[in-house]
Amino acid sequence: MAPPAEVLGVEHVDLTVTDLARSARFYDEVLGALGFRRVPHATYVGWANAHLTIGLRAASSASRQAPFDRYRVGLHHLALRVRTRDDVDRLHDFLAREGLTILDPPAEHPEYGQRYYAVYFADPDGMKLEAVHFPWGYWRKVQSEGRDERPRYGNPS
Repeated sequence: MAPPAEVLGVEHVDLTVTDLARSARFYDEVLGALGFRRVPHATYVGWANAHLTIGLRAASSASRQAPFDRYRVGLHHLALRVRTRDDVDRLHDFLAREGLTILDPPAEHPEYGQRYYAVYFADPDGMKLEAVHFPWGYWRKVQSEGRDERPRYGNPS
């Protein structure tokens, strides 16, 4: 039986933030440096490139008091795939030059796959963001063979 639809990718991601103006300045800077353009919308702030739209929405007044915790139900982090390792390095240099919060500098992370290379940083609310270069050939192999040979922690099922 054929699936009802084939997912081609992520169309958009909306993030809820405590201070819309502050976060809009941060994402204008970072997403602008990554080639996104600001997209006008009546009910939220957004940016888009040819592959993805990222939107910001203001948190309700009740939830503005709670700090972001990526281990609560919901968003853990947002990873953006870039074309080359040099792109990861250039983004890191940009983040450092702009004084933005870098959680982990560029490095290989073999626990996520062979040649997985990423920089981790945070937005003004402390949401973890990632720019990663992970050679597409690896995922093509995983998709064609139907298995991922990376070591797993905890229950493998």
